[in-house]
Amino acid sequence: MARTIRLGIFIVATLTILAAGVFLIGDRQLLFSSTYRLTADFKNVSGLNGGAEVRVGGIHKGTVKGIQLPTAPGGAMTVMMTMDKTTRKVIRQDSVAAIETEGLLGSKFVEISFGSDNSPEVHDGSSIQGMTALDISDLMKKTDVILDTTRETLDNIRDSSVEFRDIATKVNSGQGSVGALVNDRKLYEDLHQATAEAKLGATAFQENMEALKHNFFLRGFFKDRGYSDLAKLTENEIQQLPSAPMMKTFNFDPKKLFDNGNTAKLKNSSILDEAGHFLENNGFGAAVIVVSGGMKGDTDTMRQLTEARAMVIRDQLVKNFRMNDTHLKTMGAGKSAQAPNDGLVEIFVYAPGVSVPDEVAKKTN
Repeated sequence: MARTIRLGIFIVATLTILAAGVFLIGDRQLLFSSTYRLTADFKNVSGLNGGAEVRVGGIHKGTVKGIQLPTAPGGAMTVMMTMDKTTRKVIRQDSVAAIETEGLLGSKFVEISFGSDNSPEVHDGSSIQGMTALDISDLMKKTDVILDTTRETLDNIRDSSVEFRDIATKVNSGQGSVGALVNDRKLYEDLHQATAEAKLGATAFQENMEALKHNFFLRGFFKDRGYSDLAKLTENEIQQLPSAPMMKTFNFDPKKLFDNGNTAKLKNSSILDEAGHFLENNGFGAAVIVVSGGMKGDTDTMRQLTEARAMVIRDQLVKNFRMNDTHLKTMGAGKSAQAPNDGLVEIFVYAPGVSVPDEVAKKTN
């Protein structure tokens, strides 16, 4: 009797193990799940075999049922997959199937990415885009190319080093112009003296040009530009505006105020009368004449022109209106992207008690 019981237990255990094995294999192959078919085209399946896993979000949710060869040379390989029906919630028409490797040298599987919400859902027999991953053999080929290129670069560097060493040897031995300059002290001193004389000549030329500005015959040339003394351009200039709020602002169009676009010569000074009367009749702590230019022309020339225009406007206001002129400053802003093409003239007036910071005023002295 005991022997019969043991035999029965053995048979039941064997059947249980067999049933569990069938269930596990069937679950892996999706034999007990509701499925649908999906295909993807690849140029190369890179060692993928039938029965391989298909993963969605890293989870096993399908199986490769077969791989079809292309019907003509140059065609694509078609991978046919059986997918769990639940994946239709995340796989869409814009999903991409990629052939991946388990580890570095492991088995191949297919990984399908999630689709976007606005893309149509897939149906039984749908085809999605396939992307072949880089194969290890391709990677080795590219590595070989990189190593060859690196070897050639090192050879070039080695050759260049030899050439630089030869050049250095020639310089040290006094060969060539550079070698003579390095090794011949007298030649170096002569060159140094010539450079110093050239600097003195340039300084003298600049001084002569400044003197010519006051020459009787050339005075008119500079006066046509609205000023005659470059030194006065920055005499009352500041580098930045006070940080306090403005009490009053005046804006003027340079085309109406000056003779033309390249001069600081006033043609209609009466436009400034409104600002002059305000400064004369109202106490103020500081007033700054800011002149900006457009983005056309040479930067240095525009800087000098805006400085000259600010100086000329200041001279006009000080000459015709009574005020404390020590509080009236200028700022030639040069080119400004915020200004119109013809530039802009602004006068910013600050309340009594507001003054130009000492550190800013010192920069103009």
